[in-house]
Amino acid sequence: MRIGLLTREWPPEVYGGAGVHVEYLVPALRELVDVDVHAFGAPRSAEGVHSHEAAPGLEHANQALRTLSVDLSIAAAVDGVDLVHSHTWYANLAGHLAKLLHGVPHVVTAHSLEPRRPWKAEQLGGGYRLSSWVERTAYEAADAVIAVSEGMRADVLSCYPALDPARVHVVRNGIDSAAYHPVTEDDALRHYGVDPDRPFVVFVGRITRQKGVGHLVAAAHQFDPSAQLVLCAGAPDTPEIAEETRAAVSELAAARQGVVWIQKMLQPAEVRQLLSHAAVFVCPSVYEPLGIVNLEAMACGTAVVASDVGGIPEVVADGETGLLVHYDEADESAFRVNLADAVNTLLADPARARAMGTAGRARAEREFSWAGAATRTVDVYRSIQP
Repeated sequence: MRIGLLTREWPPEVYGGAGVHVEYLVPALRELVDVDVHAFGAPRSAEGVHSHEAAPGLEHANQALRTLSVDLSIAAAVDGVDLVHSHTWYANLAGHLAKLLHGVPHVVTAHSLEPRRPWKAEQLGGGYRLSSWVERTAYEAADAVIAVSEGMRADVLSCYPALDPARVHVVRNGIDSAAYHPVTEDDALRHYGVDPDRPFVVFVGRITRQKGVGHLVAAAHQFDPSAQLVLCAGAPDTPEIAEETRAAVSELAAARQGVVWIQKMLQPAEVRQLLSHAAVFVCPSVYEPLGIVNLEAMACGTAVVASDVGGIPEVVADGETGLLVHYDEADESAFRVNLADAVNTLLADPARARAMGTAGRARAEREFSWAGAATRTVDVYRSIQP
């Protein structure tokens, strides 16, 4: 079976969970089926990877229109595959057009849903209406939809009730526990100004409404003052949220010591160090279909404090590998108070935090592997093959 896997992100251009997903899923899939990757971006030299760029003349067009032009290029290039598998709305139209043009099945993996991310209108403007149309069109016509969690499956069926539930499958993300594991090195901490001899709370993620960075910074005013806060947060969605975050972090840094803001994409080895040495990893997302970053922290042996949204409760075992905090959009002030309380609970009990980290590592190894995700994905492929 020859698969055309369609994605916006592919190394070296990986910036989010969907990119991590395809980066690790593809090698596992290639143990079972043939996979051609069709990705957005400049030409790459890797075998079996085909790159596609926006059409000339659209340099100043809305980003959504540039995306659709890449989709046309991909749809034309996948002739000869047995099935197309698209990831995120950016590649969904390519998959849908390939299905119509070449008469092959189309599988969509749902990493997020446009109706659940209305703040994207800030970033895309009218392009958000285009992305929402693309997503609905592709999902409702797809031969199969793969959700990355049970929570995501419920969201898919809620947003797109025309879908037959039998066509919506769950294949959870995995974690490479050989790539993410506890380490003892601390040179990266020192390089970025983190004191390895003081406990610290760490966040890793993009600056977007979805990730809840604003809630974390507000809650951090109530964190135990003996602990540091390390924010690995960059790639803001808009200039407005970038300025909001800058102002909030500046206010926090003026009120307490030990605030470290790393505004760049870190190398995996640096992320491993920060996760491994942190007393607590915090994921304050207001929307999260699964949250690979929680798996990364768990695999590095770190306790997690996370919101209870989306698929996070399927990853973080409350009271065992971390603490879950209820998020209610109608009472965000309570969420911030409870987030700080959960963080302080673990900072005050390092032995409990360490035990949760050990349990998290075991859970990540036991229940989340890319080999298992690949096997279940191929099962979906075979279920819709004519």
